[in-house]
Amino acid sequence: MSSVLQSLIYPRKGNTGRQSSWDRTGGNQDYVPIPQGEEKVIFDLEGPAKITHIWCTVSSPQPYYYRSILLRMYWDNEETPSVEVPLGDFFGVGHGVASHYMSLPLNMVTRQDGPQPYSAMNCYFAMPFSKRGKIVVVNQTGADIPNFYYAVDYETLEELPENTLRFHAQWRRQNPTDGVLDMEELKRKHTRFKGPLEEISSLKNLDGAGNYVILEAKGEGHYVGCNLSIDHINPVPNVTWFGEGDDMIFIDGQSWPPTIHGTGTENYFCAAWDYPSYKYDGPYHGISLAEICKVNGAWETPGAWGGGSFGYSGKWTSYRFHLEDPVIFHQSIKVTVEHGHANSLSNDYSSTAYWYQSEPHQPFPEMLPVELRMPLTTKESLSAYCKSI
Repeated sequence: MSSVLQSLIYPRKGNTGRQSSWDRTGGNQDYVPIPQGEEKVIFDLEGPAKITHIWCTVSSPQPYYYRSILLRMYWDNEETPSVEVPLGDFFGVGHGVASHYMSLPLNMVTRQDGPQPYSAMNCYFAMPFSKRGKIVVVNQTGADIPNFYYAVDYETLEELPENTLRFHAQWRRQNPTDGVLDMEELKRKHTRFKGPLEEISSLKNLDGAGNYVILEAKGEGHYVGCNLSIDHINPVPNVTWFGEGDDMIFIDGQSWPPTIHGTGTENYFCAAWDYPSYKYDGPYHGISLAEICKVNGAWETPGAWGGGSFGYSGKWTSYRFHLEDPVIFHQSIKVTVEHGHANSLSNDYSSTAYWYQSEPHQPFPEMLPVELRMPLTTKESLSAYCKSI
C-alpha cells in the first residue's frame, strides 16, 4: 500500500475518463433498467486503456439477485469472456446476499448489522486492454431490474506493453461436494456426545483427486486470490466445524506432491483455530459473511464448533488475496482445497478465483443455469443441518 502512495508524486501520461449511468436529461434518474433475460453493456471502450475502478448498485424485487445477475468482461474482441461471475460473488460475498466488508481490491458497503438487500459494490483490480474493453451485465433474475447504477473509471494509455497480462475471474459451484464419509453409518455408530473425530482424522488424501477445484487455467501469469463460500449442510455427528480441508495448488503440471500444500481451510484464509474471530475485514484476507440466523425466535451467532446453544454453523464466505505474494505459473495452475479433512464432507461449495494471465485463456466451465446457482434459503440450510447433526 505504501508503494501506491509513494507513486503519486510522479506524473501519469494517460488521461482519465468514466462511463456511467448518469441521467442524460440532466435529472436525477441516474440508472438504467435491464429487462428480464436481457444484457446491458455498461462499458465499451477502444484501447489501449486500463480500467481502474468499478462501482455499482442495484435494486431488484427478486430474492438472491446477487447470484442471478451475471457480470461478464471481454478484452480485445475475444469471443468468450475473461470474467464470468455472479454479481455478488464477484464483489466478494457468496450465497446470493450482501454483507458489509472492506478489503483492498473489493468491498461491499451496506449497513453493518448483517446481510442487507442493498449494497454499493467496489472493485479496484486493474484491468488493462489494448484494442477494446467491454463489460456486460446479464439479468437472469426472473423479473425486470428497475434500477442498475454504475460507474467505470479508466485511464487511456499511449501504449500497452506487449507482455501485459489480462485480468480474469471465474466462478464455480459444487453442491454438494462428494464427501467420502457415510454419514448415516456414522450416526448409527456415534452419539451426539461422542463424535467420530478419530475416525475422521485417520482418513488420508495423497493425490488431491477429489478436492474442490477453485481454478484451473493454462497459460502464463499469476493467481491473485479467491473467495470461498460454504454452506455446512451435512455435518459429521457432534462436529459442527466445516474446515480442516488443506489447500493444494498444482503449478505447471506438477502432480504429487502439489507445489503448494497448506494445513487447513482456515489457515489458507490466514486464520487459525476454526475461525474464532467470527466475521472480520482485512485488506488481504477476512471473512466477508458469517450468517446470523434466528433459532426459536432468538438471534443465533454461528460459530465454527457451534457458536451458541444450537450449534448451527451457518453460511460463510472467506476471502484471501495474494497481492503481495502472487502465485506464479508459466504453463498451468490448478488451485484446489479439500472439503473437510481428506474430503470427508458433502457441503455446498462455491468460489470466485481472480488471476492475471496471457491470452488466449482456457475455456471456462459452462456457467450453471440460474436455478442451479441459487443458494439454499436459511430455512432450507438449517433444516438440512438439523437432519444431519
